[in-house]
Amino acid sequence: MTQTQPPQETSAPQENSPPPPRTSPESAVPASPGVSMGRLVGVDLARALAVFGMYVVHIGPPLSATDGVASWIRYLADGHSSVLFATLAGFSLMLIAGRREPRTGLARRQAKARIAIRAVVLLALGTVMAMEYGGVIILGFYGVHFLLALPLVRLRARTLAIIAAALALVTPQLAFALTPLLTDSARQSINAYDPLHRLSDVGVLDLLLSGFYPALTWMSFVIAGMALGRLDLSSGTVQRRLAALGAALTVTAYGMSLLLAGKGALRSMAEDGSSSGGSGSMPLDSGSVPLDGGSLPDVPASSLLTAGPHSGTTFDIIGSVGVAILVIVGATVAMDRLPRLRRPAKPVIAVGTMSLTAYVGHFLAQSALSVPAGTGTQQSWVPLLMFILGAIVFAAIWSSFFRRGPLEYLLNAATKPAKYLR
Repeated sequence: MTQTQPPQETSAPQENSPPPPRTSPESAVPASPGVSMGRLVGVDLARALAVFGMYVVHIGPPLSATDGVASWIRYLADGHSSVLFATLAGFSLMLIAGRREPRTGLARRQAKARIAIRAVVLLALGTVMAMEYGGVIILGFYGVHFLLALPLVRLRARTLAIIAAALALVTPQLAFALTPLLTDSARQSINAYDPLHRLSDVGVLDLLLSGFYPALTWMSFVIAGMALGRLDLSSGTVQRRLAALGAALTVTAYGMSLLLAGKGALRSMAEDGSSSGGSGSMPLDSGSVPLDGGSLPDVPASSLLTAGPHSGTTFDIIGSVGVAILVIVGATVAMDRLPRLRRPAKPVIAVGTMSLTAYVGHFLAQSALSVPAGTGTQQSWVPLLMFILGAIVFAAIWSSFFRRGPLEYLLNAATKPAKYLR
């Protein structure tokens, strides 16, 4: 994927079915035993849009084969869909650790244990899938992101936002400085002792620094999502402030990049016609090293001024976070202010409640149906539309009988031992 996370709660999926439209996420009480009313329907809608965005990247035609409105759809999906997923993954962590108020005492320890278990499960599932589909699988990266986020789950929104901003300003430059130190011999020495790399060619070094979604630069998205999770998204004042913030971040980051790097600053690597689909290889982030162990590309320092999808620069991170905020707030406002939209949107929202299933399922379906994945020969949008329709129909039917998606149920069951922690 060019993205790609991506996966929810991670983007791994959330655990419960959507609440009634007007239920306040903070004050609601379950209408029936076991059904949480603390879910924000707009967040599920945003998660579904992230899933469909990754479908666009993995199944739709490459950017070079599109024009007009189709080019804008393909460009916006490239990179931004996985960033949106990562941001929502951070939001999901707060659903476990305590939405507006951090859990304390035993409740906090159990919540952190649940997050840690989910992280390990996602890392294991991501490694297994990477054995078949390569480093484009975002789940293993999310597992690492979750583990690194554990010490931060008790922090307030303002503190989390400051940390996310600081990482966005510093980590791209740090990654650029560290990458030349990873010579072929250094990488081979590290990978020789890395069981994950031996299993799937996506090892600790890739997960932290040189992969498609390296923790060094991607933690900004996750922590930004955690900050959003601490806010009352049902508040009109919060919605307006976040909309203004998202717009300011987007315009400032991309505007400054265009000003400093010229008209090619926002250019997507997909314009080369290279695949970013599920079975292909995606263009490397700035400062990345090849996952296949090849020679290190000569990346000029001026690339740090660009902001194209997956460039991994400060401008890219800030602008992508701005876009993610706008999508999340827009989806939330739409569900809150447009009651007539809720019923027709319900099947789409259902996809958001089982995004892990939808994410993993589309890779399995691609393999089973031999559907080309974002290759230069893929020209038709029909396969993409069929996958989106299939996901909506499956989610709508499944959610009519079950509270969680298939993989969401298994993931939730895996975390049950956390309740015995004392």
